[in-house]
Amino acid sequence: MMTPQGSYDEALLRLHTTGPEFEGWLSNHGPMAVEALARRGSSAAVHAWTDGYVDRLDVAPTSRFPVGPDDWHHDFGNAVLLGEWRDFFLAQVAEQGWADTVATWWPRLLPGIASGATHGVIRLGHAIQAVRTEATQPRLDEIAHALGYWAARWEPVAIPRAGGAGDARTLLEAMPAVPDQRFGIRYRLPQLASTPGFGEAVESLPRPATAADVPAALAAVVDATVAAYPRIAHGHPTLLVHAATAPNAVLMALPSLPETLWLDGLDAAWTATAAVVAAYRPRELAPAPSGALAQEPEEVWSRVLADGGEHIVKFADTALGSWERTGDPAALAAIDTAIRLGA
Repeated sequence: MMTPQGSYDEALLRLHTTGPEFEGWLSNHGPMAVEALARRGSSAAVHAWTDGYVDRLDVAPTSRFPVGPDDWHHDFGNAVLLGEWRDFFLAQVAEQGWADTVATWWPRLLPGIASGATHGVIRLGHAIQAVRTEATQPRLDEIAHALGYWAARWEPVAIPRAGGAGDARTLLEAMPAVPDQRFGIRYRLPQLASTPGFGEAVESLPRPATAADVPAALAAVVDATVAAYPRIAHGHPTLLVHAATAPNAVLMALPSLPETLWLDGLDAAWTATAAVVAAYRPRELAPAPSGALAQEPEEVWSRVLADGGEHIVKFADTALGSWERTGDPAALAAIDTAIRLGA
């Protein structure tokens, strides 16, 4: 178990002097990547990785116009208030505790699961995973930073209710693409409502009978997305990583949420996955990987460490989790694909 002086906590202290975005609106992946490195036994790599990443980042935003506890809804989705939302949640976590704060704000934030290209929920999922292990002050602060980023970038998407009989991987590989893929994700997501077949595809995922069945159903979504990645990744190797890491973040968060929120979490996670795939799905699928899949996860993780890309680290963490559940070599092939394509 890492101590408050451990490499992960020290990296968080450094990263908390930086902003949640840089170079315009690129998301700061540092907190998620160092959590994955530390949890997967690579704490020795955390400081060097942070050294190579932190100089790319902007300084932390200042706070001038406090978000009020009673009129916060007026400031939802106001990215000008990145610093104000961070400070609001630092106070909320200090006063209410991290678990109660997350439970209160999760249903408010969830309709905006695709906000910031899903990075709000991804950052929160990693933060919850870490604080559940040990509630050090840097980890408590990271909960607040993650919530603040999600709230500042919040933008709702329609979340259909799953309830069909489709197979997640089949649905993903057949997901209709948005008609105009010329520009970025903020240009593509608004097209989903008018994309023929998108709503029907989202609604075709089976819905668990009870909340107790949600973790397995959500894990199956993650596993299917990881397995589908080698066939769709050439549409956009980096953005399509998030189709897997976003539902995985919800999966990480579930044990710390009331069960009454689990089914909505599955609907939102699946919608986010489908939305990212529809936004970046290539017109033609790549052939399914075959042949050179006889490799060990330790070997694959070594290649991840050698690459060091922030998206590679996060995606490999998700894909290795899938391999640990299923033993499916396609999960290891997905990591190879991400490295080869430079995700």
